[in-house]
Amino acid sequence: MKVLYIGGTGTISSACVAESARRGLDVHVLNRGHTARRRPLPDGVTTLTADVRDRDALRRALAGSAYDCVVDFLGYTAEDAAARVDLLDGRTGQYVYVSSASVYHKPVRRAPFTESTTRHNPYLGYARDKIAAEDVLRRAYEERDFPVTIVRPSHTYDDAHPPLPGDWTAWDRVVRGDEIVVPGDGTSLWTLTHADDFAVGLVGLLGAWQAVGEDFHITSGEALTWNEIYEVIGRTAGTRARLLHLPAEFLPIIAPDWFWSDLIVGDLQHTALFDTTKIRRFVPSFRPVVTWAEGARRLHAWRAAHAEETLPDAATDTVLARLAEGHRLAAAAVARLAPATSDGS
Repeated sequence: MKVLYIGGTGTISSACVAESARRGLDVHVLNRGHTARRRPLPDGVTTLTADVRDRDALRRALAGSAYDCVVDFLGYTAEDAAARVDLLDGRTGQYVYVSSASVYHKPVRRAPFTESTTRHNPYLGYARDKIAAEDVLRRAYEERDFPVTIVRPSHTYDDAHPPLPGDWTAWDRVVRGDEIVVPGDGTSLWTLTHADDFAVGLVGLLGAWQAVGEDFHITSGEALTWNEIYEVIGRTAGTRARLLHLPAEFLPIIAPDWFWSDLIVGDLQHTALFDTTKIRRFVPSFRPVVTWAEGARRLHAWRAAHAEETLPDAATDTVLARLAEGHRLAAAAVARLAPATSDGS
């Protein structure tokens, strides 16, 4: 089976490429060729170089080619989706669009999410763009028989990329004993999925005609609070996680330009639990095995072996320190507003 990955060297896609190669598929990867050093491609993978934002370059790179499956990790908007349909219609037996589980209804109405949960997220532009892209692809399936399968990952990480707001800088703050802000009270439930587990589910869908026209989320079944997520890092590193709690809506006020502020308000602060019945029915081999405790150990080992690649980013560290100071200011404001006790104090 001949498979093209659009992307292929990112946190999630590199694991899928590796799993495809392990299964003996004829794997092709198309991207700009900029990030392969951290996640090198397996031997035998055919590489194509083009910027997917340059539609003429993309068309030239794929000229004369056809694939059994195309997996797209780099489509974000309705315009991207429409361009892929025009480019690939009649040239692939299956187009797998990697969307996002952030599309599910916020605030959460019911848990766990299923694939039929209403898609609605007024807080996060990224999620709204993914919903619009899915709508384009769904219409293409219904009106043009375009062979789309939609996949929705949720907060997937690998050994080189911790699943934290602030990435390795946040990890480093926990390890060195600095304070770290957790949105809300830290007890909302969250799902982390290791990329190796996700890859088993995604690659299991490739070439499956029954999956065309269907949508799947592919996640682990482990539920953790954000407090637990950080506490596991501390235990792994032999330190105590010093957690501060701050209402999530304060983050865009204190750190309006920080990439993670909108993601936290629109996604990470909400409970995210998933029913994985559908993907397990279609891919019986999908049985996630990497717990967060094991994932944290693997991240800790990767960091030790790649110290220069995991140095704290000064700008991010400043943002995280500013959030900690924001917590103290908010706590002081609440204290000033608290009603006096009966003895007048």
